[in-house]
Amino acid sequence: MRRQLILSIAASAVLASGIAQARSDYPSRPVTIVVTLAAGATNDIVARIVAQKLTELTKQTFVVENRTGGNGTIGASHAAHAAPDGYTLMLGNTSTLAIHPSLFSKLDYDPVKDFLPVSILAESPSVMVVNAAVPARTLKEFIAYAKANPKGVAYGSPGSGSPFHLSGELFNSQAGTTMLHVPYRGNAPAMTDLMGGQIQVMFDNTPNVIPQIRAGKLRALAATSNQRIPQLPDVPTLAEEGFPEAESTSFFALVAPKGTPTDIVDQLSEKAREAMRDPAIQARLTELGATAVGSTPQQAQKYLDEQVAKWSKVVKASGAKAD
Repeated sequence: MRRQLILSIAASAVLASGIAQARSDYPSRPVTIVVTLAAGATNDIVARIVAQKLTELTKQTFVVENRTGGNGTIGASHAAHAAPDGYTLMLGNTSTLAIHPSLFSKLDYDPVKDFLPVSILAESPSVMVVNAAVPARTLKEFIAYAKANPKGVAYGSPGSGSPFHLSGELFNSQAGTTMLHVPYRGNAPAMTDLMGGQIQVMFDNTPNVIPQIRAGKLRALAATSNQRIPQLPDVPTLAEEGFPEAESTSFFALVAPKGTPTDIVDQLSEKAREAMRDPAIQARLTELGATAVGSTPQQAQKYLDEQVAKWSKVVKASGAKAD
């Protein structure tokens, strides 16, 4: 009996050693990062920047795979149900990881239970912009204008349940306005109608609006972040204007399927944080209107829990639903 126990312990030690050795070789083959949006979207660009750096740091290929559709749910479902071996990851965002749990009555994945956070890679504030015909040059003037025209001020977004839709609802709740939401099939048609005067206001990513702001076609009233945006240093934040609770920053997070070994998650997180410290990557993200973060899995989990709680309240208050 004692001999069997000793042999069993020895066998377990050999097995554990083999696993450790295998993990120390991770990654030993290409790693796929699933992106739930089309190529060219900010989410996709961030993923490709990070994939290139991780390839450099690990000496193994990290490739981006775009799986689009279903407001991001198709790609997220695929990633959630992938083998938890560290070779399929997802570049999640505010929609897939924080908004969807309360927006959808049915999902093929659970954004909270089916993923392990690796690292919050970056954050990207949006800008509240109005078309040039709106008679308001400051946020205070706009709020007064919106309250004086409760049925005459509409804001557009790329779709119901998108971060930009809910940013508008969050602003309504904080400023006491009743702007009407007009959902579009994507950002481009919404932006076209904004500049054409069919709608009056939008919340959008910095890179999308800077050219129109500089051309005088749009006017920036506020940044939705807690700090001013470097590309728009003269534009105050919502917090500066008296609405700190209206802050709404999009995030980009690297996550792995639930069950991925902890040591692999930790290794990925370490490399991701190293990537986010790279000055070249920080500069590239700044060009996109984003800020490099880089967090531990524990910090990322706390951040995601806070984001889910925050956006669930906004979704509930707005009545937004998607099926």
